[in-house]
Amino acid sequence: MRSLLTNQLKRLLHRLGYDLVRWQPRRQWPEELSRFAYQRLIHDFDIEPGARVLDIGSGAYPFPLATILTDRYFETTEHRSEKLIIDQRPFLISNCSQLPFATQSFDFVYCSHLLEHVENPIEICAELVRVGRRGYIETPTLAKDMLFSWAKGMHRWHVMAIGQRLIFFEYSPRQLEGVRSEEWTRAIFASYHHPMQDVYYNNPDIFNIIFPWSDSFICECFYLDGRSEQRKFGISEEGSQEDV
Repeated sequence: MRSLLTNQLKRLLHRLGYDLVRWQPRRQWPEELSRFAYQRLIHDFDIEPGARVLDIGSGAYPFPLATILTDRYFETTEHRSEKLIIDQRPFLISNCSQLPFATQSFDFVYCSHLLEHVENPIEICAELVRVGRRGYIETPTLAKDMLFSWAKGMHRWHVMAIGQRLIFFEYSPRQLEGVRSEEWTRAIFASYHHPMQDVYYNNPDIFNIIFPWSDSFICECFYLDGRSEQRKFGISEEGSQEDV
């Protein structure tokens, strides 16, 4: 009976232009503490014990399965407002466009929420394929950046993945502004439960580009000035990197 009355009240308010949201305590979503909490649900990393695993741009969310961590900065920047986390694993400060590792020295390379920031994604992707045999790339989708309106001052690219092709589109000034509203952000990070939190946290594969790769992949960039660039990376039989 109570549910019936609640639904009738909601329909009545809806006809009057209002939306009834019942107050509930906010759930603590696991992925708020660790990206790996949702990543392992939508992707099988299949990393064997003893494998050498590199996390590039480890930042505030280091990959639990990584054996070596690297980031460009100790301090916070406009690209990372959260504190760098360093644990018992080896950590190096390095430039991801010139990684200080030998060719094919890692079994797996993890690169999460980094490539949308960089000046030259093709350059970075070449390094990923050079140092690793396979890996995992993740970036936010255009929809995620638009709704949160947080790309401006941080991200240069929005990304799409089709097969083994990773495609980067340079943001326009208008796109960087997003929806120009804080309503979505308020709903997702509210101290109380909001139905949009369920929409957001239950669909990580919609709000993030998930791109596993093995041996090689194609990277393509489209610039605002009309230029485009495409390269496919692979490793030759002799073990050296080559464009294929």
